[in-house]
Amino acid sequence: MNRSASPVVIGTIGAGYAAHLHGNGYEKVHGVPVRLKTVCDLNLALAEKVKSRYGYEQVESDYHKLLLDPEIDVIDIVLPPFLHTRVALDALKAGKHVICEKPLTGYFGEPGQENIGNTVPKSEMLASCMKEMELLKQAVAESGKKFMYAENFVYATPVQKAAEILRAKKSKLLFMKGEESLKGSSSAVAGKWCKTGGGTLIRTGTHPLSGMLWLKSQEAAARGETIGIADVTCDVGRTTTILTEEEHRHISARPEDVEDYGVISITFTDGTKALCLASDTVLGGTKNYIEVYANNTALNCNITPTDLLNTYFLDEDGLENVDISEMLPAKLGWNKAFVSDEIIRGYMGEMQDFVEAIAYDREPASGFQLAYDTTRVMYAAYQSAEEGRRIQL
Repeated sequence: MNRSASPVVIGTIGAGYAAHLHGNGYEKVHGVPVRLKTVCDLNLALAEKVKSRYGYEQVESDYHKLLLDPEIDVIDIVLPPFLHTRVALDALKAGKHVICEKPLTGYFGEPGQENIGNTVPKSEMLASCMKEMELLKQAVAESGKKFMYAENFVYATPVQKAAEILRAKKSKLLFMKGEESLKGSSSAVAGKWCKTGGGTLIRTGTHPLSGMLWLKSQEAAARGETIGIADVTCDVGRTTTILTEEEHRHISARPEDVEDYGVISITFTDGTKALCLASDTVLGGTKNYIEVYANNTALNCNITPTDLLNTYFLDEDGLENVDISEMLPAKLGWNKAFVSDEIIRGYMGEMQDFVEAIAYDREPASGFQLAYDTTRVMYAAYQSAEEGRRIQL
């Protein structure tokens, strides 16, 4: 592998929360020089904050200017999901590599459609997503550029170590279980299908789903097998609608036409299984894990919470700017504190991998196929839940 001294030049589109996650990752990339050139957002004040914090050289409000910049190597898309494929297609056609946040895409409605989670058949949603993804798949193939899917669960340190073990032992994965659950989203639009493309499954369940699909691909490669996805079954619900306002005060979930609970059962073509859980009804912080049960090992990947540092506070004096954990109302009492969270949860690892993929012309661990498969499974799952039957893939 020839080490390149040329910096990888980044153009980031979007200046919200995910821009900070990626910025923290770029700060820690080593071995390859990174140049943060332009951050773009319609809200220039947000863009200026990202520029100031991470050292971007300039801000823009029109992303097309980034596509025309010959110095920029890669477009980092941290926009709302309904813009992902449109901007990715534009970037690929402009000859840029693409980093895209999760989920790859979704169904967000057509003009005139309202309350789409309750009125649009999920089979139509799946067909629409597949058509869009096929266009993007063709664009990726024709461009010759890298498409890098920013799924941090793939790069979470416990998942990466589990993959190393599975490859070394050539294990046969018999059953996996993954979950991301929390008390709901802080976003005011999280309850609307037209803004999010679904509920807790696509907002949070996407993470463990992608992680398990990736681990299955690692098994297949290590064993010289071809393993696909055979079928999907799913159940969803809106559990918080039974609560009174008083009872609802600790939970942020406000589903309108989306689910606040979901479980997907996946059958692979080798007959093995995976179970993906997601819920907006879990208090006590975020619950992120993947459990792996194979013929010769059992691996529990605890992503959050961890036991690296347990804290106990009687007051919060001096802790105003100290992050302890997320989705907890206070820092008092006992807490399982985040330690090197950007490393453990994979945000540094994904940026390191993506920058190296560009600099050394190799494929990333998390690429287009994983993004494609995750969306396909997710919307097949929604169809399964609506129609009450197994969906063959």
